[in-house]
Amino acid sequence: MSESHTRMPETGTHHPLVEPAWLEEHLDDPDLRVVDATVQVKLWPFPRVKSGRRGFERAHIPGAAFADLLKISDPERPSYTFTMPTAEWFADHMGRLGIGDGTRVVLYDARENMWAARLWWMLRTFGFDDAAVLNGGWTAWRLEDRPVSSKPCAYPAATFTPRVRPELIADKGEVLTAIDDSTTCLVNALGRRQHRGERKEYGARGHIPGAKNVTAWEILDRKTMRYRPVEELRKLFRPMLEAERVITYCGGGIASSSDAFVLHLLGHRNVAVYDGGLIEWSADRNLPLELGE
Repeated sequence: MSESHTRMPETGTHHPLVEPAWLEEHLDDPDLRVVDATVQVKLWPFPRVKSGRRGFERAHIPGAAFADLLKISDPERPSYTFTMPTAEWFADHMGRLGIGDGTRVVLYDARENMWAARLWWMLRTFGFDDAAVLNGGWTAWRLEDRPVSSKPCAYPAATFTPRVRPELIADKGEVLTAIDDSTTCLVNALGRRQHRGERKEYGARGHIPGAKNVTAWEILDRKTMRYRPVEELRKLFRPMLEAERVITYCGGGIASSSDAFVLHLLGHRNVAVYDGGLIEWSADRNLPLELGE
């Protein structure tokens, strides 16, 4: 997906999806903040997550700061759940990163864009619209042999004024109601085997009844990590685009933020992320799950 063949809605002063060429041209803009949001996921010998700071310190986009989502998320919940924090907690972390009133932000990560999309969704939930995701992230940046730095970076502290949009985050109760609500479409951003119940990754097998499955990986070109062409994305998300409201979910709000981000790019303006995800849903044995497609 590139700006040359898409005409997608803007949320702030610039497009919510920017290309590496654009970012390189604007690295010296005084109001621009470039932020690496990488979290590393290790699957063997057991699933676990850790901060991507070490890789960032070795190499990053010149001038970029690092946002540690493990610390930015709710400190009262286990870090691996990446639960939305309070507005005050989030504003404090953003301000220390230099993100605040009068700034613009470009987010990237060294994986599948979903960590950048998660921070983009968090910013939007707290009322900040001048943020964009770098198309292809660190992968596309390196493939195009663009400049790299290992120098420590920091932006001046800023004042971040939160303006909470609660409608962008769904809770367990809303998801339960949505199962029988024909105006709301649930979409699972996890892999197909997990969706069908062939894998038990979050304490139970299967998906929330009625949920469609668009994985956070099939929306990408896996070589460049860029989003697929808009025509292909519209085909993948057609049932969701026809729904009045969409709620995306995954294990804990990360992959689902990537699906939500793409739905926003495609023009849907009533999308929420189920923040608890299957980690929360599967913990309640009274809540339904179904197997198969």
